[in-house]
Amino acid sequence: MSDLYYQSAAELARLLEKGEISARQLMQSVIDRTHSVEEKIHAFLRFDPDEALVEAEKSDQRRAAGKSLGSLDGIPIGLKDLICVSGQGLTCGSRILENYVSPYDATCAARLKERGAILWGRLNMDEFAMGSSTENSAFQTTCNPWNTECIPGGSSGGSTAAVAAGETIAALGSDTGGSIRQPASLCGVVGLKPSYGLVSRYGLAAFASSLDQIGPITRTVEDSALILQAIAGHDARDSTSFKAHIPDYQAALKAPPRRWKLGLPREYFAEGLDPEIRQAVEKAVDFYKNEGCEIVEISLPHTELALPVYYILAPAEASSNLARYDGVRYTHRSERAEDHVDLYFKSRGEGFGQEVKRRIILGAYVLSSGYYDAYYLRAQKIRTLIRNDFMDAFKKVDALITPVSPTAAFKIGERLDDPLSMYLSDIYTLSINLAGLPAISVPCGFTSKKLPVGVQIIGQPFKEAEMLSIANLYDSTHRFGMEHPEL
Repeated sequence: MSDLYYQSAAELARLLEKGEISARQLMQSVIDRTHSVEEKIHAFLRFDPDEALVEAEKSDQRRAAGKSLGSLDGIPIGLKDLICVSGQGLTCGSRILENYVSPYDATCAARLKERGAILWGRLNMDEFAMGSSTENSAFQTTCNPWNTECIPGGSSGGSTAAVAAGETIAALGSDTGGSIRQPASLCGVVGLKPSYGLVSRYGLAAFASSLDQIGPITRTVEDSALILQAIAGHDARDSTSFKAHIPDYQAALKAPPRRWKLGLPREYFAEGLDPEIRQAVEKAVDFYKNEGCEIVEISLPHTELALPVYYILAPAEASSNLARYDGVRYTHRSERAEDHVDLYFKSRGEGFGQEVKRRIILGAYVLSSGYYDAYYLRAQKIRTLIRNDFMDAFKKVDALITPVSPTAAFKIGERLDDPLSMYLSDIYTLSINLAGLPAISVPCGFTSKKLPVGVQIIGQPFKEAEMLSIANLYDSTHRFGMEHPEL
């Protein structure tokens, strides 16, 4: 089987369990594929084939001894380059951390290791996860496998592009305002943002701590359930980790589908939505209707305020979190500094990119004396109203269906000089982060230019099992995520 790199994780787990393939064969297939297409995609910042093959051999030895660690044992999973793995470099796509090496494992990485997954490479991203196109990386621009002249989305663009191109079986990304779901939609793969607090953030380099969540990027909803099962759960080292009951997500997928009541927020289908995106999403809605689901139009009246609220709160938290990168301890240290104050200015000036500087300045401004009440405090109050909109909607429906992105992937460089246009790429995703809800992007077709489109299922807090079931009903019958770009 020469195309093992394009199989789903769940299918590969079954083949490994039956002994029809070995973990070494699978890892070699992924390595060969990466060597073959990485020059065109630029998804990875680093990978170590020799170390990966050693881990694959260990996986095969465990299976031979009857000591398999489960369904993920031997499955290659890439990591966005802001998730700590002991002994590996971590750059966050920034020059300021170019030579940093993680001294410990993030909880999600440790949990994958415990289940025998092979942590395969460090994946490119927008610097400190600030961006929607992966063009803000200090090292390279990742290309969309479906059209290498286009962006893959961001900030987890390296992760989604690698999965779409067959360079890894699955990946982990982070989602602060849509950074898993938007690139998943643009690359034609599945991207899951869990409820805030379900997956530990310990070992995740922080952008905006009240918004960040780690989640899986896969080819199928079943694979997302498989990986979420491994990484979800309370962690005492993360003060925001929630003590939620973790159900059997895969068992939930096998349960007979219900006749769910699904809400269509009218604000998400208004002006600005590309007609081809609307058509693809409406076809997905029609599918659910034909399956016996009740479709209800609802309103989320504060939706138009989500973008300005997000771009007050997220930069405010970023300005605080990024203050630790000061040129003194583990970051880039300017050689041109004349004194200790000059060291801060020059180290940060040389180490941070333009978009990161823009958001730090904006965040410092809204937190400053005289502006805190007018901007930050008011934004927090509106954030509560946005969450209340969703909770009111969930009194009437089980879940919501929306577009993920207003457009398909755009050309590299097309929006670099227009930050507002770039920020609008996340218009349908960032309110979910503000509300702390789970959401998943599922591939639902292609535009006339053969660019992928995703549909978003938004679930109720900590009801990932139900959301996954709803998403799987569509994904298991359409399987758009298993289609491959020609590279």
